[in-house]
Amino acid sequence: MNHDHPNRNKLGRGDADHGNPYHSPDARVADIAPQARLKIEQAGRWRRFFNFVIDYACYNLLGALAMVPYAAYLYAQGGDAALAQLEETNFLRDLVIAILMLLIYYIPMEALFGATIGKFLTGTRVVDERGGKPTLGQVVARSFARLIPFEPLSVLFMDEDKRGWHDSLAATYVVRKR
Repeated sequence: MNHDHPNRNKLGRGDADHGNPYHSPDARVADIAPQARLKIEQAGRWRRFFNFVIDYACYNLLGALAMVPYAAYLYAQGGDAALAQLEETNFLRDLVIAILMLLIYYIPMEALFGATIGKFLTGTRVVDERGGKPTLGQVVARSFARLIPFEPLSVLFMDEDKRGWHDSLAATYVVRKR
C-alpha cells in the first residue's frame, strides 16, 4: 500500500481503478529529474548574415505582394488619382507597413516551424535556452526586438554566446540543425 494516500495501492491507483489496464499511472513532478541543457551547436556569423539577407528579401517581397490588394482598394475608391497616393512619400504609412510585414513574416514562421525561409535554406533554427522549441512569447519578443534601431548589426558584435540582441532579449539561440 502507498502510505501517502489511504485509498491508493502500490501502483498509485485508487481502489476503484485497481485492475483497470486503461488507467494511466500517476506521476509526481517532483519524481522527474530536471531537464538537462542540450548540447547545441550555434550558428556562426556568416549563416546568421545569410539568414538576414534571405529573410529581408522574403519579407520585402511579402510587403510588395501585400500592396497589390491595397492598390486595388485605392483604385476602386478613386481610380488613378487614388493610386497616385502610393507614389507620394508617406513616412508613417510606409513605416507601419514595414513593421507589419516584418511581424507577419517572422512570428508565424518561427512559432510554427522554429525557422524562417532563410533559416531553412541555411540549415539553422531557433531554440530556447534548453534547446527546445521556443514559446510564442519568445518568438514575439524576438520579432519585436528586431525593431530596435541598428539591431541587425548586433550580430557583428555578438557576445561569447553568439547571440544578437533579439536572441539574448528573448532567451533564444539560433543553432545548426542536425
